[in-house]
Amino acid sequence: MRPGVSLPAPLAQISWAVVIPLCLLVAFGAAVLHSAAGGSMTPYASSHLLRFGIFLVMALIMARFPRDWAYWMAFPVYGIVLLLLLLVEIIGAVGGGSQRWLNIGPIVLQPSELMKPAIVLALASYFHSLPPGMIGTWRAIVPPGVLMAMPMGLVLMQPDLGTTLAIAFGGAIVLFVAGLPGKWFAGGAVAAIIAIPIAYFFVLHDYQRKRVTTFLDPESDPLGSGYHITQSKIAIGSGGLTGKGFGEGSQSHLQYLPEPHTDFVFATMAEEWGLLGGLFVLLIFGIILRWGLNVSRDARDRFSRLLAVGLTATIFFYAGTNLMMVMGLAPVVGIPLPFMSHGGSSMMTNMICIGGLMMVDQWNHKGGDRRV
Repeated sequence: MRPGVSLPAPLAQISWAVVIPLCLLVAFGAAVLHSAAGGSMTPYASSHLLRFGIFLVMALIMARFPRDWAYWMAFPVYGIVLLLLLLVEIIGAVGGGSQRWLNIGPIVLQPSELMKPAIVLALASYFHSLPPGMIGTWRAIVPPGVLMAMPMGLVLMQPDLGTTLAIAFGGAIVLFVAGLPGKWFAGGAVAAIIAIPIAYFFVLHDYQRKRVTTFLDPESDPLGSGYHITQSKIAIGSGGLTGKGFGEGSQSHLQYLPEPHTDFVFATMAEEWGLLGGLFVLLIFGIILRWGLNVSRDARDRFSRLLAVGLTATIFFYAGTNLMMVMGLAPVVGIPLPFMSHGGSSMMTNMICIGGLMMVDQWNHKGGDRRV
């Protein structure tokens, strides 16, 4: 849209800079899911578009929330989600060897997904209330550390290593931007290096350890634990520059590629659309993430800035981890590709992040003339 073109007030308040590329990405994802289903809108593409429509409305409603309301609701929201995580341990539904879900009537809820934006909201509120002179004291690390450790411990018990890492990543980015001393992060890195072998042998489950060894050498068991990543790399590589053509992917259609509609949807796309399709996906993600960082940069206060950067980091973790996973650059941890993979939990979490960023964007422009 041309600069200086005025829109009616309700439309002008929408963050078109992210809504337009987001719609393009979701539509492209629906096309890939259509192909993954053998040329049918059901069961993947239609539900994917429906969920996006519902959660887009939710995000637009979130964008209207006032700053003070969001600030004061930070810890109640965190507490409610933490309580839901406790309920998962007590009465949660078990599926695929994991206990991650709550059955609330017709709704199946995965509270660990809600904790990803909730921890960012809580930490942003905490550091906003912390006097700048205390950033280098224990109050800047111990309470935030406890806020992160409680949900991480509960999620790790489910077990869900990928979500645990996502919570840790979002929280760590907020801590970094809040201005914690660099020596603390260096110390944390050293502690992590020491803890990795301990966690590998005494904390991780057998299947999680297998994922790590498979990542290091997937060809050692190409028909067993290394099958997923081997087939994914075959699908991506066989796409070449322009791909085999829409609906012509053999890896997914002949069922060589596991989970072609969820975790490995990028491989499904790359086989049919090639390098050009992959670059398009990366470009759209770059636009969305850059917009999120610009929202954080333009924030008028500490709370808004930390909230925006933390939510942007959460989306980045999703996208970056999935892309590295399907290309064999990271272990398979079951993290879907935002806005393209089929799945309600992933769509919900990432659209909450988008809604939160729209909310901060509205605060940044409050009282100003919105033009697109």
